[in-house]
Amino acid sequence: MILILSDIHGNLEALKAVLYKEDLTNVSGIILLGDLIDYGPHSNEVIQLLMDELPEEKILINLWGNHENAILTETFTGFSSQRGIESAKYTSSILNCKSRDYLEKLEPSGIKPFRLGVKKCLAVHGSLDNTLWTSIFPENIHGNYKEYDYVFSGHSHYPHCFDVFYENEDPAYRNKKRVLFLNPGSVGQPRDHSPYASYALMDLKTEEVQLKKVPYDVKKTIKHFSDQVDEFYKTRLKRGI
Repeated sequence: MILILSDIHGNLEALKAVLYKEDLTNVSGIILLGDLIDYGPHSNEVIQLLMDELPEEKILINLWGNHENAILTETFTGFSSQRGIESAKYTSSILNCKSRDYLEKLEPSGIKPFRLGVKKCLAVHGSLDNTLWTSIFPENIHGNYKEYDYVFSGHSHYPHCFDVFYENEDPAYRNKKRVLFLNPGSVGQPRDHSPYASYALMDLKTEEVQLKKVPYDVKKTIKHFSDQVDEFYKTRLKRGI
């Protein structure tokens, strides 16, 4: 069983709810698809919890998202709003050395091909069109993924699981090449109109995918937000928008 997490966004209570819901002894691998930090009030604490709770040998993928990129390179031009820029700058100001050291060791490009057994996989925070800032959606996958079997992505904060069948010269499979696309949604700032922390599990033998949600203490999280972060980022947690 593979655990897939994305877009934790400094939400400690949401991450705790996910990690304490699942028995990690039953998990053979963990994929982290970026944006561990920012928006939420506990970026340092989220990183510490990941260090404490996730066995290093089980972490298959750990990518930068656009927020790690913006903060660690001090490049804030990708954000669509001034409040996003101000949030990132505030997070940068409170990020401690231990957190920075942890993040500096991750994959900075936001993309990494890898293998799960015989399956060729791609982990990407965004998409092939833009690995950090452009999302994969069922209606627009932003790139050609024909060479892969599984594509794991984040960034959109919307969970999805769907197949695309590419034309392929393989009569045994009726000239089709299947690619499975999986986005676990956002642990810490869901936008699919559900306030619950979102994540995914995948059984590699059966290819069963579980898009899961778990409640967490939203009110407690909101109380910890700094006044230097726009109120929008805490009030949206109540509705998952």
